[in-house]
Amino acid sequence: MTNIETHSEHASFGGKTGFYSHHSEACDGGMRFAVYTPPQATEGPVPVLYYLAGLTCTEETFMIKGGAQRHAAEHGLMLVAPDTSPRDANVPGEDEDWDFGTGAGFYVDATEEPWSQHYRMYSYLTQELPLVVGGHFPARPDAAGVFGHSMGGHGALVCALKNPDLFRSVSAFAPISAPTRVPWGEKAFTGYLGGDREAWKAYDASEIVRGHPFADGRNILVDQGLSDQFLEEQLLPEVLEEACAESGQPLTLNRREGYDHSYYTISTFMEDHIRHHAAALEG
Repeated sequence: MTNIETHSEHASFGGKTGFYSHHSEACDGGMRFAVYTPPQATEGPVPVLYYLAGLTCTEETFMIKGGAQRHAAEHGLMLVAPDTSPRDANVPGEDEDWDFGTGAGFYVDATEEPWSQHYRMYSYLTQELPLVVGGHFPARPDAAGVFGHSMGGHGALVCALKNPDLFRSVSAFAPISAPTRVPWGEKAFTGYLGGDREAWKAYDASEIVRGHPFADGRNILVDQGLSDQFLEEQLLPEVLEEACAESGQPLTLNRREGYDHSYYTISTFMEDHIRHHAAALEG
């Protein structure tokens, strides 16, 4: 079993919010993550919901700003929030930009040097982290969901669509819905995956869902603020909407008048997302 280091733990809504780290084989270095363990976990394993944060965020951002613990406690859900990239991997240029490198792993497995040794967030999330969580916390391995914001919304959609047996529910706040078509995605995918744009489609939720919707008809929940400063240039929810319509994938896309890209928006609609996942995972 992989050893973990405990950095701090805090009583929260009858449960506990903790911050941890471990050596990651996938990322070939240290990785940090946070866990909220609900009070129901004292009686046995509980469903687990993974949250993937956006650009520049850390494992702390969601636990501090998301307002999710109270709702998770009500429904008996464990929350797990990994960091958004490796840290201090000594990759040349990793700290030069806010939207690439440190804090911007984009939840892909990099194939390009010098990123391919450490920037393997997709494998970390879909293979390694669930085993670490299951080995140290009372999480039900058969009842996991995933959601996220912006870059993390992109990651959540991709991870769920490509791993429907691992993640039984999915939702997103203001996801980068078509990263192969927007500046954030083009920059990250060129750096991590190289110049072959066809290879990028493996990490584009709109491209994936067009050919491979969920076979069981499960619904995707998305909330998008209409005052989001990144809406038109970087997010393109209409592309995801069109792709889901083409493939018959159920999608609830809530366009929220007056809301922006911030955690004020996320915390406002957090309860809706927790209920969405609880309904799928509590059975």
